[in-house]
Amino acid sequence: MSGTLYGVGVGPGDPENMTYKAVKCIIDADVIAVPCKNKDDSVAYKIVAGLVKDLDKKPLLEIDMPMTKDKIKLEEAFKAGADMIEQCLKAGKNVAFVILGDPCIYGTYIYIYKEIENRGYNTAIINGIPSFCAVSARLNDSLSEKDEMLHIIPASYEIHDALRLPGSKILMKAGKQMKMVKEELRAYISECEKSNKTVSVKMVENCSMANERVFECVEDIPEDSGYFSIIIVKEHLKQ
Repeated sequence: MSGTLYGVGVGPGDPENMTYKAVKCIIDADVIAVPCKNKDDSVAYKIVAGLVKDLDKKPLLEIDMPMTKDKIKLEEAFKAGADMIEQCLKAGKNVAFVILGDPCIYGTYIYIYKEIENRGYNTAIINGIPSFCAVSARLNDSLSEKDEMLHIIPASYEIHDALRLPGSKILMKAGKQMKMVKEELRAYISECEKSNKTVSVKMVENCSMANERVFECVEDIPEDSGYFSIIIVKEHLKQ
């Protein structure tokens, strides 16, 4: 009988934010998979190691998931990763693929999952606490209230029109595009001020991790912010 591939969300950073279901799945799994060349570079693996004893005694698959938009390179990486996982599934072993945050929100697991599912194997997803929910809690504020809309925006792409959607905005994955993101935010704030609106922009980098940093306005946000940076944008009518 073939094994099952589990995509396990391990939350935003603090091991205590892992769900009981995620921990149980990892403990029960025969093999652990991480999206990196080396487990020492995997934030997800470090999170799990902070709570699951003897994690290093489990067989480990280090699956390279390059940070690129090159479709050919990505497809090659997904296929190579799926090949590694398939060998374990064929042997009847269950594999827990650990993912920072939640696998369903820009999670690299989904691409592997689709490849494995297309090959006829069983797959499942164990959801985790999304990074932007942890950020909102860290800022001691809600993401949306009453009839307000909430938009999740991949900030490494064009965001001009997305910023002008009604309601609150979550900017994720800014990466090396933070300079562009700040320019767009300044322009958006300027427009809102002319329309009798105020805009709050706050960012948390590495939320709930040891190197967490909080920024209360656009100008304070450094252009070299890390990949795990979440920006919350909220607009209000002036009183």
